[in-house]
Amino acid sequence: MKRRPLPVAAALAATATLLLTACGSGDGKPGDNDKTTGAGQAAESPKESAHSSAGDKPDGVDVSLPSDIDLVFDWDKPKDKNEAAAMEDAANYIRAIYRGVDKRTTKDAAVTAYATGNGLHYAQVQINEWIKGGWTATGTLRHYDTTTRSAPNGNSVEVGFCADSGKFFGREVKTKKLLKTKPSIEDFDYFKIVMVKFPTSEDLWQASKVFVETKAAKCQ
Repeated sequence: MKRRPLPVAAALAATATLLLTACGSGDGKPGDNDKTTGAGQAAESPKESAHSSAGDKPDGVDVSLPSDIDLVFDWDKPKDKNEAAAMEDAANYIRAIYRGVDKRTTKDAAVTAYATGNGLHYAQVQINEWIKGGWTATGTLRHYDTTTRSAPNGNSVEVGFCADSGKFFGREVKTKKLLKTKPSIEDFDYFKIVMVKFPTSEDLWQASKVFVETKAAKCQ
């Protein structure tokens, strides 16, 4: 069984597990933006790939993961300070979700630190689906081809990126059984996360909305 982006209401078959469930606009219903071709300013200034590592505490929040969950962020740092901060906290948001999966809770401090509104609901749904399925995650999940686009007021940034889960799998918590499927187009997803600036912090950004295009051919 391998993670798959699925509608929340869909029954999870014995041969499929959940990565991140596609979420719609703020009212929880799928919107036109769920399927997006991606737009925005291309990021610049390449940097080294960022992996999850034990002891990471950006913003004073622990987003560390066990050694068998490797989240790779092969993306470039934008020149704009706000866009760079929003992009980094979009990565921390993804880390927080899988930390919640590993800890078997939606109440971990990282989840509430890096998410608000629809973004918080999205994270809670994903974590709960893993918990209900009796799964944890293992392997390498790669994120790449990022773009950023700032709102005119400077208080929100849209971060777009691809995800390749071809080497990322579910594992049954009780039996430790590794659950795999054959490589396919379903391994590729395109995300847009709307990050908003936390009003009382200079550098903290939170995910407020999440849009996902599954089976994203442009990410292959």
